[in-house]
Amino acid sequence: MTAALECEALTVAFSAAVVLDRVDLVVAPGEVVAVLGPSGSGKTTLLSTVAGFVAPRAGRVLLAGRLASSPRRSLPPESRDVAMVFQHYALWPHLSAVDTVAYPLRRRGQAAPEARRRALQLLDRMGIAELAGRRPAEMSGGQQQRVGLARALARSPSLYLFDEPTAHLDTALRGVLQDEMTDRRRADGSTALYATHDAAEALAVADRVALLRGGRLAQVGAPAEVYEQPADLWAAHLTGPASVLAVEAEGVTGGRVALTVSGERLRVVGGRAPGGGGDVVLVRPEWAALGGNLPAEVEQVRYRGPHTDYRLATPAGSVDVRHPGMPAARAGDRVGWTLHRVWVARRATGSPGG
Repeated sequence: MTAALECEALTVAFSAAVVLDRVDLVVAPGEVVAVLGPSGSGKTTLLSTVAGFVAPRAGRVLLAGRLASSPRRSLPPESRDVAMVFQHYALWPHLSAVDTVAYPLRRRGQAAPEARRRALQLLDRMGIAELAGRRPAEMSGGQQQRVGLARALARSPSLYLFDEPTAHLDTALRGVLQDEMTDRRRADGSTALYATHDAAEALAVADRVALLRGGRLAQVGAPAEVYEQPADLWAAHLTGPASVLAVEAEGVTGGRVALTVSGERLRVVGGRAPGGGGDVVLVRPEWAALGGNLPAEVEQVRYRGPHTDYRLATPAGSVDVRHPGMPAARAGDRVGWTLHRVWVARRATGSPGG
């Protein structure tokens, strides 16, 4: 099966600054790949290069097996069957919201009444049907972002490029976008490259997550893999909260790790990162629990509604623990805790690339 998108040794530089450094990434038809990274890691540049707005210094981009970008040849953006949702909206100032969303439908040959009906339907899904007649100057930033999303969804391309698409949306509308993407994939096998700095969003929307650090891919894997088996400490902190225990893993066999914590010998679920790594013992908040033989003092208590987050001071270091329900302890309390799972990884190295 021909890949929807292939980036081969893709390198992009602005003057002497290398922004993308030999990026290899393949996106299968119908797959959503989230590109997760901090600001300045190269996410927007990657999407802009795939869209045709930026030319590579080296490597190439293939769309459905067809060469789209190389240092010697580049298809113009309008000749690529992609739709990009920009971080900064990029709406046409002279068009109303409904005309903006209807435009790609009209380009595909739909009659004006049907294009308008579908545009209004998409605006309604984005929660802004009442703004159908307004132009960008008459809308807030968040409202413009929703119009941009609706325009991209109306396009029905072979590849969506989402650049921080929910940066200005509230939690409920983020859920609407995720549902719309799920519906589209079921209906027509839509494919997407989804750039974000929000780990929870990346894990929720993607089939695979690509961690981008300093213009290079640090890890690519299924959401559960990058969360439960991070390549190093940097990857662990990027994908969610993680505590580091000052203990040594005595052995990893049969999917379990043997270690000694506060004088207690434990054998818990876990493993070791491949590639020779293994000098940091990581613990996610849900991998530990209040109650048990390990001693601790409560440092912080944060009630989150469905659960309460605790920070415990232990002889092995501070450990974050997530417990369902309302607070069961206060700061300063002496408590016992237990450990169910760990992951042994490398310490994070410096950011590669330019």
